[in-house]
Amino acid sequence: MGRKNFRGGRKGGNRAPRGDGPAPYRSYAEIVKENTNMESFYNSALPFDSEEEKSEFWEALKRELPNSFRFCGSKGHALAVKRLLETRYVPNIVNIERYDGELVQAPQPVPWYPDQLAYSMNTPKHVIRKFPPFAAFQKFLVSETSVGNISRQEVVSMIPPLLMDLEPGMSVLDLCAAPGSKAAQLLEMVHTGEEARIRKFMESFGEVKSQPAVEEDVDLSVDAGDDGRATGLLIANDADYKRSHMLVHQLKRLSSPNLLVTNHDATLYPAIKLPRDPENPEKGQYLRFDRILADVPCSGDGTLRKNINLWKDWQPGNALGLHITQVRILVRALQMLKVGGKVVYSTCSMNPVENEAVVVSAIERCGGPEKIGIIDCKDRLPLLKRKPGMHQWQIMDKSGRIWSSWEEVQQHALTNDGHMPGKISETMFARPDISDCSSLPLDRCMRVYAHQQDTGGFFITVLEKKEEFKAKPEAKARTATEVTSANGAEPVEAQAKIEIEEEKAALGEPTDILPTVGAKRTLEDGDETKPESKRQRTDSLPGDKPEDQPTSIPKAEEVLPEPKEAAKPESKATPTNGVQANRRAKADGNNEEPFKYLPSDHAVIQDIQRFYKISPRFPLNRFMVRNATGEPAKAIYYTSALLRDILVENEGRGVKFVHGGVKMFMKQDAPSAEVCRWRIQSEGMPIIEGYVGPERTVRLTNKDTFHKLLKEMFPKFIDEDWKKLSEIGERAKEIGMGCCLLYVEPDGSDPDFSERMVLPLWKSFHSLNLMLPKEDRSAMLLRVFNDTSPVINQTLKDSAKKEEEAANADAEVKDEVMADAAAVEDTNGDGVEATEQLPNEADGQDNVEAGPNLVAG
Repeated sequence: MGRKNFRGGRKGGNRAPRGDGPAPYRSYAEIVKENTNMESFYNSALPFDSEEEKSEFWEALKRELPNSFRFCGSKGHALAVKRLLETRYVPNIVNIERYDGELVQAPQPVPWYPDQLAYSMNTPKHVIRKFPPFAAFQKFLVSETSVGNISRQEVVSMIPPLLMDLEPGMSVLDLCAAPGSKAAQLLEMVHTGEEARIRKFMESFGEVKSQPAVEEDVDLSVDAGDDGRATGLLIANDADYKRSHMLVHQLKRLSSPNLLVTNHDATLYPAIKLPRDPENPEKGQYLRFDRILADVPCSGDGTLRKNINLWKDWQPGNALGLHITQVRILVRALQMLKVGGKVVYSTCSMNPVENEAVVVSAIERCGGPEKIGIIDCKDRLPLLKRKPGMHQWQIMDKSGRIWSSWEEVQQHALTNDGHMPGKISETMFARPDISDCSSLPLDRCMRVYAHQQDTGGFFITVLEKKEEFKAKPEAKARTATEVTSANGAEPVEAQAKIEIEEEKAALGEPTDILPTVGAKRTLEDGDETKPESKRQRTDSLPGDKPEDQPTSIPKAEEVLPEPKEAAKPESKATPTNGVQANRRAKADGNNEEPFKYLPSDHAVIQDIQRFYKISPRFPLNRFMVRNATGEPAKAIYYTSALLRDILVENEGRGVKFVHGGVKMFMKQDAPSAEVCRWRIQSEGMPIIEGYVGPERTVRLTNKDTFHKLLKEMFPKFIDEDWKKLSEIGERAKEIGMGCCLLYVEPDGSDPDFSERMVLPLWKSFHSLNLMLPKEDRSAMLLRVFNDTSPVINQTLKDSAKKEEEAANADAEVKDEVMADAAAVEDTNGDGVEATEQLPNEADGQDNVEAGPNLVAG
């Protein structure tokens, strides 16, 4: 194959714009990347080993960031998609020639990422998107990203989840989760090994239905409490309502019944109530997390390589203004943690004010190193290059002056009429005066810089909760008057009020003061997210009313008697199980439908069980709907047992749930009363497929047959047409109408057609149809058959053909009538108007047969 050449940018990039048109394109190299204050601060603040390393640091920050992505889902599936990249697309990419005559470097695996499932590529993003030789590779990336098999994510953003030691069965909280790429990593870990465990359990029950034998070793002692199904939990939270829905969009693709999305201020995250312990019913129980990720709002200067505006917008005040908020988030995370649990604290900032200073301040507030320890991670991800955390650091104030200690700030205030540098506080400095925190092993923190392995900058620390604690009230920042007073005493009344309000905040109760408003955060993950989007904010949403805030919610570290429930407003709709009877109207105009569970003996559930012959081992009490009536209308969702407990127990407690559950059944028009009107949704198929009776299953092993089903919607199934469907034709002819399960089980001889799949198939009077979203069809056609041609919808083609025939018939009638009218006029010869009327143009459409139902066929 011949080499293909590109210039790496648009032609004429330096031409002046015309009129009011867009600004001319400038390459990354042409953009000025200078900031005197930033360079001065980091040249003195960071402990470089040599002048050479300092030069490498700044040179790397001024280069464009490589593109990166990782393969998602179960390990087996991720490896299959990775193989496709290596065998089909890399050979073409290495033949593309750059403008300087050098060949393009193909995507390279990230050496420290487990199983090398993450890749990085130096070719600029705009080139991959627009240069023709990359078209096939770009289509592959877009297709697999749309169905959740690839996550576009910055390399350093992948590190924090890998240090959490997350095991199946654990409960995890991602406090500042949007846009969701780290949360997706965590969710995959929650489901680690689930597929193999379920198959092993099904074998032991003698209920294996067209499933391959389990060849790999499966440890059934790991998360085995629910017949192999994952019992863990991920709660992904963001304070911004719109960004919480971005999380839903990002995470729904993983189809997890173990996921909840919430919308709360991370500094005041409410305690999550659990069912009472039968052995001790007097005391309420609250969820304690095994792992918490606090990837907090930050100034984001570690993302300079992709957020170019930071070079001109960077100010020292950005970091100073976020310090208090970051401490509050980390303290709240430690409060909600189990003893022995771990919090991973991370930022995409290089500033010690947002990193080591936050860690020290949070540990001090939580009782010191006896309560909270810093875990040494030097043996984790051994190929990852990193620097240790710092024990001493400097701070730059808003004016650009650099300070080395709090004592230096105090001395300045004493000699300048009490004038204090803006926003600087004592907790921002290294604090050797604090006896219990003076010897913290901050070198166990992890700093990743751009020059070490051609990435962005990141800071990560892993903390362990050793004992329970009661967090100290937040220290009040001293004013200039207090610093210059003779005895340094603080006004008693003001300090008392602050302590009361801080205690309320720690309890999750409404306060008279709001936490510090979080600034915009530069996004370090989610490549497709616009840089100007807002990151996690820590203030209350605009217009939130007191009744929308959690009231009297106990601390996570205390198990208190259940508070008395407030009187509930009357509602015409009576809840069937006590879960949010009414839609909650938010003060910002957004509404969330309630979560309401269906009893297992509900008529619809019983009809579904009878039709699909669902095994009695499958739990029928985990189905829910999202509407005020509590009756199935359009969709039925499935959740894990723990999610059900959480959603039921926290009704009316002010917890803002945005999303939960997997869509399992969708209502469908059926050709007769004997056919179940609830078809299995594709995302719910992996959960229920092993429990459906053989009466509703069809097996497929032939690649060509699979291609026909993917390529053509509603293939005809009348007369002798069933013979065209190869090995599934006869079985499909015998099976009753309605939804059934198509088991795609390749024989393994074709590497492109090797993955086992179970897909929903709908049989009607005249056709069959795979019930898949269009993007899923297209992705499978591309992945398995390298077919990029459009899907054929025979139903629409037939309908269009009939409309065209009818239109032609109308035209012929019009011509005949016009000819007759002309003949009448010629015959009369006296100008008498012909009495025949032309047919109305719409009349010809009345007899066109309506196209068949797009699903029923």
